[in-house]
Amino acid sequence: MTQPVEYDEPSGTVVLRTEATCYVLRADRSRGAVLHVHWGAHLPLEDAVALPVGTEHDNSFAGRFDGVEEYPVEGGARFGVPALEVRFADGSSPVEPGIVRVQVVGPGHVMVALRDRVRPLAWETHYRVPPGGDVIERWTEFEHTGGTGPLLLVRHAAAHWPLPRRQSWRMSAVHGGWADENRLARTEVAVGETTLTSRRGHSSHQANPWVALDTGTADEEQGEVWATALAASGSWRLTVQRTAAGEVGVVAGEGHEGAEVALVPGRRHVTPVSVALHTTGGFGAVSRAFHTYIRRHVLPHPEELRPVLYNSWEATGFETSEEGQLRLARKAAGLGVELFVVDDGWFGTRDADRSGLGDWIPHAGRFPRGLRPLADEVHRLGMAFGLWVEPEMTNADSDLYRRHPEYALHLPDRTATELRHQLVLDFSRQEVTEWAYDWLHRLVGENAVDFLKWDFNRSFTEAGVRGGGPDARRVHIEHARGVHRVLDRLRAAFPGLRIESCAGGGGRTDLGMLARTDQVWASDNTDAVQRLAVQHGFSQIHPARVMSAWVTDSPNPLTGRAVPLSFRFHSAMAGVLGIGGDLDRWTPAELAEAARLIEVYKDIRSLVQHGHQYRLLAPGDGALAAVQYVGPGADRTVVLLWRPSASFGPAHPPLRLRGLDHGARYRDEDTGAEWSAATLAGFGLAVPGLPDGDCASALVRLRRVA
Repeated sequence: MTQPVEYDEPSGTVVLRTEATCYVLRADRSRGAVLHVHWGAHLPLEDAVALPVGTEHDNSFAGRFDGVEEYPVEGGARFGVPALEVRFADGSSPVEPGIVRVQVVGPGHVMVALRDRVRPLAWETHYRVPPGGDVIERWTEFEHTGGTGPLLLVRHAAAHWPLPRRQSWRMSAVHGGWADENRLARTEVAVGETTLTSRRGHSSHQANPWVALDTGTADEEQGEVWATALAASGSWRLTVQRTAAGEVGVVAGEGHEGAEVALVPGRRHVTPVSVALHTTGGFGAVSRAFHTYIRRHVLPHPEELRPVLYNSWEATGFETSEEGQLRLARKAAGLGVELFVVDDGWFGTRDADRSGLGDWIPHAGRFPRGLRPLADEVHRLGMAFGLWVEPEMTNADSDLYRRHPEYALHLPDRTATELRHQLVLDFSRQEVTEWAYDWLHRLVGENAVDFLKWDFNRSFTEAGVRGGGPDARRVHIEHARGVHRVLDRLRAAFPGLRIESCAGGGGRTDLGMLARTDQVWASDNTDAVQRLAVQHGFSQIHPARVMSAWVTDSPNPLTGRAVPLSFRFHSAMAGVLGIGGDLDRWTPAELAEAARLIEVYKDIRSLVQHGHQYRLLAPGDGALAAVQYVGPGADRTVVLLWRPSASFGPAHPPLRLRGLDHGARYRDEDTGAEWSAATLAGFGLAVPGLPDGDCASALVRLRRVA
């Protein structure tokens, strides 16, 4: 069996081995630098030791280390993007690193310890190869080693990922906004610095902390691609650097400009993890590798199947009540729903979005008996019971704010900006997180709550640590860490509790939150047609297993688009299926069709949530969009196909399926038609007949028969 870490001590060369790739670095003690050597196909150790490092630029105007250091610092002949920038007590910044040791910490884990040659700063760069894939994890730990006065970490990246030299580079990332998340874009990488970031205190709707790079020739199924993501839930920054000398790399770190961290003597700071991988299988292989990594190494309960849920928001808005929720719960149970979630409006004086946030006790007028009778009835109906909460927010019109205005995130001499009529609570402060944990613990325990939809509906403004200080803006980092601590404690106290991460839709979708939650609300946009593009971008990194998707009413409440119920279901079946419509308005025929389609989803759920995903046709690239899921062992596969708008023209070519057992035959479970895997992959699956008109869709289930 190949060892995940090989270390040649005389040369200082370290080889990290994944299933299909290797990553080579070299600790050069004479220069006090850890240099990047190779990232790609497997190499023998002796070849890795003999490989040169691209530091031939040695005239006085060139950065000898730019682009080739594993963890570049500000200081010396370095003019590129630093992973580490410091402001020492005397106000100066240059760092002069020296290598202390290289240590194989354990299976698949190596650490390089460095320190400034004179000043009181030490840091460790960690590399780890999780088993069963091609992902490499990296993070960095800093320590103030003594002396007087604090030092400031101005930039404190988790990692710098250098890439091999190529003639051209293309960058893939997502952008968007509220109700328009995860719009995938591929653009040429310019010489210079291209920064993707969030300054909002959360990972954001506008961008997401990942980036993929290729030479411009990769497609969905072939070509070299390098990709990296950051497990940061607060502000973050990814900078793609392409030097004039041809070096390319990505610096991935928590925070943004000005989000500094003060280190006092003896204090340590640990960055979030950055993960990265290389593949020759194109963008699809990148996605499947990340999906596998997230299921195996990130999610708290990867083995579970996520239940079909019903959420009452679009049915009731703030007009929630025990009687109304019970009526909806009975209808939802009749459809085969497994989890019933009461959304906003159940607490305090929450009659609209201007009041009540922070007062987490049942609304006396709407739930005079409290929540427990409703929870007990939902359980009697055979469903789990869930609640919407927004623990990080308050309204100025709330008992909490009147008692503790100091809990809100703002600066005393600045006007507090309200967004959505609410203020952010400062989760970087222990007294605030203790308050939040106490009421959450009480709420879950007293009401037998099985599921929380944890929302976060606005970004930071006037954000600074109360009392000021040189690192007052560290709240952009520490708030999210406070959220993580509350989630960790709550899950430890209630092992059966499951949580959905929501932030006005997909505003906080990242590996840091996924390590503590079970699914993500990908977007507040439930238009089944527009969701295809949102879900396509989401799937580049994140698996269907965590993507909550609802069937809501038609016309859609956001866009006004009228969409058939089957299309709405087929769109939502590509992830974790939920129902969000007003069941009181659905006709008996619609309820019957919904019950049938929920049963179909339960039949294919293990394929969607635990299988491998193949994006056969991207939305917007043609008349059709299609995605395929293949189960373990390729025993079954399901294809979901959508035609958003009808047009005149020739028939669409067959869909060439992927991931099948090439020697097997497969039968269509609904029509009985039988085909060899070779035919399905080579010739393709004929596009099934679709209904006339716009918004037509189909679902095809195939099972191996021989």
